[in-house]
Amino acid sequence: MAGIVFGAAGVFVRKLGGYGMSSPTILFLRVSFAVLALAAVILLEDRSRFRVKPKDFPLLLGSGLLGMLGLNLCYNEAINTLTLSLAAVLLSLSPVFVVVLAAFLFREKITRRKIACMILAILGCVLASGLLEQTSGLEISLGGILMGLAAALFYALYGIFSRQALDRGYHSYTVIFYSVLQVGLVLMPFAEYGKVGAYLAEDTLPHLLFLVVHALCTSVLPYVFLTVALRHAEAGTVSILAAGGEPIAAVVFGWIFYAEVPTAMMLLGMAVTIAALAFLCRQPDAGRQASEQE
Repeated sequence: MAGIVFGAAGVFVRKLGGYGMSSPTILFLRVSFAVLALAAVILLEDRSRFRVKPKDFPLLLGSGLLGMLGLNLCYNEAINTLTLSLAAVLLSLSPVFVVVLAAFLFREKITRRKIACMILAILGCVLASGLLEQTSGLEISLGGILMGLAAALFYALYGIFSRQALDRGYHSYTVIFYSVLQVGLVLMPFAEYGKVGAYLAEDTLPHLLFLVVHALCTSVLPYVFLTVALRHAEAGTVSILAAGGEPIAAVVFGWIFYAEVPTAMMLLGMAVTIAALAFLCRQPDAGRQASEQE
């Protein structure tokens, strides 16, 4: 479910971008509604979830400003310059960055299996991008690809910081609330309030409902699904499902709403990437893990 709602993000971003809204404005609207929704849920369920120990502030700053803010800004730019499916495939490379970051931060070993999976995932992205095809009218934006890769990096950072916060006993709502709150406060000076007012004045109730659904699908539900999933399943399993669900959903949404029909090679590249990430995230048994590390 996290992968599916993340895959739908492009539809909302392009729709609001069509009204002339900048990426910071779109993100500000998204997190503003998300903050209100999460605050209401916490007030109704358990107000103690607002409490955070001072020593844990760095974790929430990491999940909010390093993770969520960077992820959403970069992904919005990638969506506007690439097909929805390619942007989603690039974002799904976040487990690759997790492996690299874990090696530096936690001294986790990069085994031969991990290296092989990362190479396959990158090759799959190359196929999915269409770079190897002479497709008529195909335009690949280098800036869009860099933004997609940056989004994957920030997604990995969000996962690392939020998991550490969960391990310290914080509820998923606490982590998400303070993450989106920070993003909203940072973007407040950069939001284009005049364009937002014009958008709402044009057709108030439907447009307001659209903004609420946008916030739920991009700033509340995916993070809730991810953090809840991490409480009931292994991190590897969660990563596989999210990494696989998002690009598949993005293909469907891009096909339905924007006639972005992928070629056979692009679909093959997506399948290779998802398969490689699945093997990368899978926890090997003790015997195989020992042989890989030799």
